Amino acid sequence: MKIKQGLGIKLLTAAVALGVLSYFVIQAAGYISDPFTTTLAYGYQVELGVETTGYVVRTERVLTGESGGLLRIQRAEGERVSAGGTVAAVYADQSSLDRQAEIETLTNRLEQLRYAQENLDSSTIKKLDSQIGESILNYRRCITADRLYDAEKEASELRALVMKRDYTDGGGDLPAQIQEVETQLQSLRSQAAGSVRRITAPEAGLYSGEVDGFEAVLTPETLEGITPTQLGGLTAQTDTGSHVGKLVLGNSWYFAAVLTAGDAAMLDELPANSLSLRFAKGVDRDLPVTLESVGPAENGRVVAVFKGTSYLRELTLLRQQRAEILYDTAGGIRVPKTALRAERTVQNEDGTYTRTEETGVYCIVGARARFKPVDVVYTGENFILVQAAAETADELLIRHGEEIIVSAKGLYDRKVLQ
Repeated sequence: MKIKQGLGIKLLTAAVALGVLSYFVIQAAGYISDPFTTTLAYGYQVELGVETTGYVVRTERVLTGESGGLLRIQRAEGERVSAGGTVAAVYADQSSLDRQAEIETLTNRLEQLRYAQENLDSSTIKKLDSQIGESILNYRRCITADRLYDAEKEASELRALVMKRDYTDGGGDLPAQIQEVETQLQSLRSQAAGSVRRITAPEAGLYSGEVDGFEAVLTPETLEGITPTQLGGLTAQTDTGSHVGKLVLGNSWYFAAVLTAGDAAMLDELPANSLSLRFAKGVDRDLPVTLESVGPAENGRVVAVFKGTSYLRELTLLRQQRAEILYDTAGGIRVPKTALRAERTVQNEDGTYTRTEETGVYCIVGARARFKPVDVVYTGENFILVQAAAETADELLIRHGEEIIVSAKGLYDRKVLQ
């Protein structure tokens, strides 16, 4: 009796398993015979642009260095220097350089002592506490963003604030301390006299420590009538003879890139203020530009020169760059490419079908499939952007959030969906 009962349970289990398997087989077969799939349509916008590689061109003047001594740059990258302003200092020896570092330390201390002497009230202390907290946050942001140069500047300001807070809180004989520091500074400055030579800017400009050899090779003048072969054949000078840096002059900069003649002609027909440049690296913003000129065609390619007049100080380190020239945006309803139909199918009363050439997509409306005419406004890699075709009835307008039929068998307008 027990043997028969065990056999019955096994047979029942096998029957259940066979039934489940049969269900999935039937479902799979049904999908293969009628692969009905849908997706939701939604509003989407893309930027239209042309990708290229080119050169950033500026008017530049290389600063020649002086031989002998220890050079110390006194300007930050992209900092504006007036004509005659000091760019760097040359110290006679290491002791002169150490003396200068001590002078700067004492100068900062003197400024902090004078600040403490003039601001001994509680409101000043609260203000300093607030500034210290803000400076700590800025320093952390710079470190997180890997902006090490900005982090160094923020750290220096933070140290100065902390010292001011310390002197303000500590009190003490501030006039005596100020007198002592002033005496030390006077002695050090008299010792330093004659041991430092200054390198000054011959004219006003932005300082850059990067000299890459293209300063005299790539100029705004050399871009006039340049061909793709000439642009690609430019080589940097190997010996610039400079250990100081250069000045970037004026307020304008240029980007020279090779484009197809068709792309250049299309960009040339656009409004002057519609273009912007997006570099692949080095700048985290889109730069407004105008198309300055288009060079002679060479095998269907030309050199297009774009001009910018803003954010020059952020471009002093850039030269050869990958970029995208943005000229417009396209918006519409995003649907898969496979959902687009080239004809509309209608079932007649006698069961026959009438097909007419019309671009559109099938949507689920209630329990039926409805054909909605559309115009394609943009074609992507695996999707398209569409909008309702002109003079479309209101109930056939394609809208955001609609359920689009991507694939189905025997599909026609007003078909009842099971």
